[in-house]
Amino acid sequence: MAKSPAAYLVAYRQDGQPGDVTALHRGTIYTLGRAPKNRILLPDDSCSRQHAEIFFADGEWYVRDLNSRNGTKLNNQVVRKDQPLENRDRLEFGHFIFEFVTDLQDVNLPLGSLQVDRLQPTNWTDTTKFIAESDDSGTQSDAENTVPDPTDQERTLTALYTLALKMGQSNDVERLIQEVLRGLLNGVPAQQAAIVEVNGREIVNVWPHSRDGKLVTFHKSSQLATDEVLDRKQAMLAINLQSDPRYAVRDSIRDLRAGSLICAPILLESENNKEKQIRGLLHLYATADRPPLTRNDLDFAVAVAKHLGLAWSRILREKTLDATNRELANSLRLESELVGNSPALKAIESKIARVAATSATVLIRGESGSGKELVARALHFSSPRRDAPFVTLNCAAITESLLESELFGHEKGAYTGATEKMIGKFEAANGGTIFLDEIGEMPLTTQSKFLRVLEGHPFERLGGNNLIKVNVRVVAATNRPLEEAVREGSFRKDLFYRLQVVEIHVPPLRERLADVPILAEHFLKKFSRETGRKFKGFTPDAIQKMTSYHWPGNVRELRNVIERAVALSANQTLDANDILLTSLEVNHPPQTVEIYKPISLEELEKRHILDTLIHTDWNKSKAAEILGIERSTLDRKIKSYGIKKES
Repeated sequence: MAKSPAAYLVAYRQDGQPGDVTALHRGTIYTLGRAPKNRILLPDDSCSRQHAEIFFADGEWYVRDLNSRNGTKLNNQVVRKDQPLENRDRLEFGHFIFEFVTDLQDVNLPLGSLQVDRLQPTNWTDTTKFIAESDDSGTQSDAENTVPDPTDQERTLTALYTLALKMGQSNDVERLIQEVLRGLLNGVPAQQAAIVEVNGREIVNVWPHSRDGKLVTFHKSSQLATDEVLDRKQAMLAINLQSDPRYAVRDSIRDLRAGSLICAPILLESENNKEKQIRGLLHLYATADRPPLTRNDLDFAVAVAKHLGLAWSRILREKTLDATNRELANSLRLESELVGNSPALKAIESKIARVAATSATVLIRGESGSGKELVARALHFSSPRRDAPFVTLNCAAITESLLESELFGHEKGAYTGATEKMIGKFEAANGGTIFLDEIGEMPLTTQSKFLRVLEGHPFERLGGNNLIKVNVRVVAATNRPLEEAVREGSFRKDLFYRLQVVEIHVPPLRERLADVPILAEHFLKKFSRETGRKFKGFTPDAIQKMTSYHWPGNVRELRNVIERAVALSANQTLDANDILLTSLEVNHPPQTVEIYKPISLEELEKRHILDTLIHTDWNKSKAAEILGIERSTLDRKIKSYGIKKES
């Protein structure tokens, strides 16, 4: 026959009425605390895991505080050492209030209504707990470190690891949230879950999920928990919701039959990356007929919310970067559009359209400032490589000793000053296009290695021994006659032939003056957008002045002239006085008065064909393109006129 209880510990609810009773037997130590292994469970964050104990010794019952965080009180006095207990003593452990009695007749309630000999009180109404979001050091600001049950720990870590992998693979918010909702119910014994997106205190979106697959609307039931979490900026755990008047009166709680809930904030990085803001809330609900959610479940939810915030921030940041990249790409495409409608420009556009789809090496010739890089960009963005990198390098702007490093990269310590490994332009342009301006200035020592790469051979970084093979289209440009450089021995003949697979000649602006008004209007719109000023256009005198000028600096000079006019003019319509031109005669011979010679059209045509052939070094295809006739037509005229190449 069991021994009769020697004393009783009576729990009191918030309404002041006695609740559950724990019978105290001599010879047994009754531990109290938040940890599940305690004989009397105190499920509240204000209590420590091992908070206090009650025991019988030397003919008396004693209470001992176990160095708890918030202390133990006996009749409103803090317990400093083992204190003996007397009938009707009042004990306080955190938010919990008990009365020590030696006779149940002293309790102001009929004996039949008390649940005697229960080992843990459960009918609390003060059941809301809070835990601060973990900081970067991994510690918690208002909760001491806990040691979960090994089985629960293994299950929780496995679920968290699996969910973290899936979150890392998600590339959009919708997929990310669906993965999290499924993972939450795998790691927590809840029946309902939801992610609520908020903007301040306004609910923007709700993603519900249930274990049985039935969708439930959460915005009504979550508003009270949402407000508390937003106010405290901490996660919360609430149990026995049906006994709490704050929750029990809510229709949504009754509809869900919720007995306990968890709500945790989802923090995202702000735009300035200096602080995090609550962007959403994570909700979990367990029904009243199931075991309540525990502190370990809360810790799991907080960890998931933290990882979700990081993944959510990453996706938004990647979308912002993608949008920025698209804007930059669109800007590059806009700047790559060839502006004008002259026959010479149309011929260039036609050749680009034919060549772009191939991987042929292209050599672009033309005077400085005529728009060779613009042609190279148009070639790239018209090709299948348009989404890959377009990398430029001016061979004349880099010293001979550094050019090879810029092209092919170097390893750390390859030479004095090489403190870090550097990827060269060829590697950076892999899959795309590399544009080498002023190719004629490339030193002979670099030309041989460059030629091998052009022929498809792998290369090594300076100071390295790993072979690197890339898929890059090469577009080169020059403003000097490479044929002369070949004859002088400063440019390799085999490299010249390898570069000249396809040649595009960009005429100087003075040879396509019809494009000047169109280009001027294009630059005016560009600089108007950049400065925020509005211009109506040009006066006829301004157009006349620009079309009568010989433009020694080509398109680059025209661009600078319009930029200067936009910056200095106070008028909405640019006049001739706003168009400031240079007096330099760069690459433009002084004009002379031609003396009329009475010759026939036939003789004039013959001389013009001969001059064109000499100009192109008897390249008949190029001469036919300049003359605007077919190659076969040119051959017939050469034969009919008896034109011969002088030896």
